[in-house]
Amino acid sequence: MSPVDTLGSAPCVTSARKDGFLKRRRIDGKVQPAGRDRDGPPASRSEDKVDRAQKRELVGTLNETWKGIGAVVVAHYTGMTVAEMTEYRKRMKAAGGAVKVAKNRLAKLSLQGTSAEAIADLLKGQTCIAYSGDPISAAKVSVKYAKENNKLVILGGAMGSAVLDTKAVQALADLPSLDELRATLIGLLQAPATKIARVLKEPGAQLARVLHAQSAKAA
Repeated sequence: MSPVDTLGSAPCVTSARKDGFLKRRRIDGKVQPAGRDRDGPPASRSEDKVDRAQKRELVGTLNETWKGIGAVVVAHYTGMTVAEMTEYRKRMKAAGGAVKVAKNRLAKLSLQGTSAEAIADLLKGQTCIAYSGDPISAAKVSVKYAKENNKLVILGGAMGSAVLDTKAVQALADLPSLDELRATLIGLLQAPATKIARVLKEPGAQLARVLHAQSAKAA
């Protein structure tokens, strides 16, 4: 597991790393954004060099990650505890996705040159980015968890080059997952061909309506 994916579980503890991007402070058990420890001594020139090199490497790694995903969801997580964020990450991982918590400036840099670059405008305040290889899981897990925990607030997202607002993310979450589709197909193995075709067509039609609505809104 990479350091950027690990928040840890101990509340009220400061986790200090040499790179400002990965460092996180936990105050009163809440997840705090990455940043330098202002109470510590000033960094030396050599430490600054290492810091910049690590940030460049991490931005490049994230950039490659964004290029291979099916969908992205951006959300505010202000006030969430370490345990709550860990639960969110756990659910996303079980669905085949992941959640990144990063400085907005570096996250924006990592999005440059990817199909999801337009979501950079959503990166304001304490934001996290959830993503999945398929186009549905990130939205489905995020929306479900946001209903259970109102500290997670969905801001929007992207699927390919299509930017999604909150309603579009919700609509995406309402679509059946790949596992649900497989289960439906197994149940229809003995059904007439016309019924199978109708079931296969409906999720695609819903998705087309979501994308059409977003295109009309952008026009």
